[in-house]
Amino acid sequence: MNGGIVVWLLLGLSVVALSVSLLKAWQLYRTQAKPVDAIEQAFGFLQQGKCSQALLLVNGQRNYRALLVSSAVQLIDKSGMAIDDIKDEVYRQAQLAIAQLNSYLRVLEVIATLAPLMGLFGTVIGMIEAFKAMEAAGAQVNPAVLSGGIWQALLTTAVGLAVAIPVSMLNSYFERKAEVEAQAIQNDLQRVFTLYASANTSTAKGKVSAMPSDTE
Repeated sequence: MNGGIVVWLLLGLSVVALSVSLLKAWQLYRTQAKPVDAIEQAFGFLQQGKCSQALLLVNGQRNYRALLVSSAVQLIDKSGMAIDDIKDEVYRQAQLAIAQLNSYLRVLEVIATLAPLMGLFGTVIGMIEAFKAMEAAGAQVNPAVLSGGIWQALLTTAVGLAVAIPVSMLNSYFERKAEVEAQAIQNDLQRVFTLYASANTSTAKGKVSAMPSDTE
């Protein structure tokens, strides 16, 4: 293939980037809340003191927000742990969820940075070879041969940019999705603890009573 091993390497990077992008798209799809407004409905039940109905909506979902809301509510309602310990545990789980959302994005970032550099490297090597051939030909230089060597050298830069541009756009998209989801997770957990605080203002400091329930 014109462009040599550099083009093959770039094509290999494009396959890796495509695989990672499909994996991230599948991860985002399968972790959507179902129904879409399930979490908001759950908070509506929590505000009414109906914990069991809220848990029915968020339990068993793959959505990270639903999982963390469920974990926080159950720890507050049943664990008997101090509120500070519950916060530490829930935020630890949130950090793991956010790490999952950001998984493999580093691969896309590296490919987006490396691809144009590899293309430029291939072009430099190709130009060196073209000028070496021109020097060896001396006065018998054929312009057609020289121009053919130059376009083949420039091909690697074009391939590198063709790989880097869409990968960079996909990486930015997935990073933004992960950032929005992380902000939503933090907001959800703060809402849970705010509801707890407003419902338990008379509870002894540092101790946790059950969340207000629909049985009361």
